Amino acid sequence: MQAKKISTNIPVDDIEQAKSFYQDFLGLQTEEFNLGWVARFTDAESGAHVQLVTEDRTAPTDSALSVHADDVDAAYVEAQELGYEIVYPLTTEEWGVRRFFVRAPDGTLLNIVAHRD
Repeated sequence: MQAKKISTNIPVDDIEQAKSFYQDFLGLQTEEFNLGWVARFTDAESGAHVQLVTEDRTAPTDSALSVHADDVDAAYVEAQELGYEIVYPLTTEEWGVRRFFVRAPDGTLLNIVAHRD
């Protein structure tokens, strides 16, 4: 698998209350998306970004990182072949991503994701 981008998922109680800190203080002015339960804020010049998450909408738990994969289907097969714990199966979500959750050997939960083109 090739990771195209990695986003830190920061747990927050309320995205609207939290976003002013990340936009005003950290300068992550671009709101790439906001689904109400997950939002990404980015600096357009540097590409620095964070994702704020209140709770995952469909998965049984929240992930620490979102890894944007070049081929999520192949990554899913590879994770299974390597014996990693799949916490949430490969799923095409209604908001336009295909993803699965895998637990790293250190216990970190990763959301492996690809956006539909």
